[in-house]
Amino acid sequence: MTSQNNWHCKKKAPIGVFDSGVGGLTVAREIMRHLPNENLVYFGDTARVPYGSKSKETIIRYSRQILRFLAAQEVKAVVIACNTASALALDVVREEIDIPIIGVIVPGARAAVYATENKKIGVVGTEATIRSKMYTKIMTDMDPDVAVIGKACPLFVPLVEEGFAKHKVTEDVIDYYLASMKDIGLDTMILGCTHYPLLRSRIKAYMGEDISIVNPAYETAMDIKEILRSQDLLNEGQEDAVPSYEFYVSDAADKFKEFANSILPYDIDTTRQVNIEEY
Repeated sequence: MTSQNNWHCKKKAPIGVFDSGVGGLTVAREIMRHLPNENLVYFGDTARVPYGSKSKETIIRYSRQILRFLAAQEVKAVVIACNTASALALDVVREEIDIPIIGVIVPGARAAVYATENKKIGVVGTEATIRSKMYTKIMTDMDPDVAVIGKACPLFVPLVEEGFAKHKVTEDVIDYYLASMKDIGLDTMILGCTHYPLLRSRIKAYMGEDISIVNPAYETAMDIKEILRSQDLLNEGQEDAVPSYEFYVSDAADKFKEFANSILPYDIDTTRQVNIEEY
């Protein structure tokens, strides 16, 4: 095969996306919308969710296993669509893989620093993401004058996963977590967990119309598009070519598929279960 054909095949190779469960589907959704010619392989670690309460060593081990699985699918780039794994594992695993790999924290942090006017930024996320202070570190590196207030909201993930995003109980939980952040002058808030965009309208309604809500899922899709373009890996597509979307999980494939079909722009027919511990 000629090198030109090789390159053509590489452009057609899928983007790998992984998350601890269903939350990363918000990132997959933005990639589908804004990179409509790209093929995609998604892995949700539904057997081992949540990541937010696990140790750094465990998150790195899980991430390595998933990256080995995605490498076997011959992906051309990887998006870690999980704030916890982005905070705790990205720097380590990036050194071990020779394709572009990005997380969701830097794109979200950059957008928030750009959006804020009074330099008071809130971050909501899992316990591990907030404890890591990764958003704070990245944003204060970009602008030493920003003040970052973090808040762990661990119940948001199970509420989303169990389909309670529009339920009254979710309003009570939002009030419980965010009451302390409501009247302290924040003008920007980062949804620092990929599940949280599914609560965006509820959080915005609670925090008030004047606050800018940053969705790192969208910002990440824009970043991977730029990276692929800069490395001449963007799939320009062909007339009538339908992109391929493959979904894998470590457990509960039917439940995952049902949830995915409730939020993705395209219905998925099949979700395959794999034993990730074998990788």
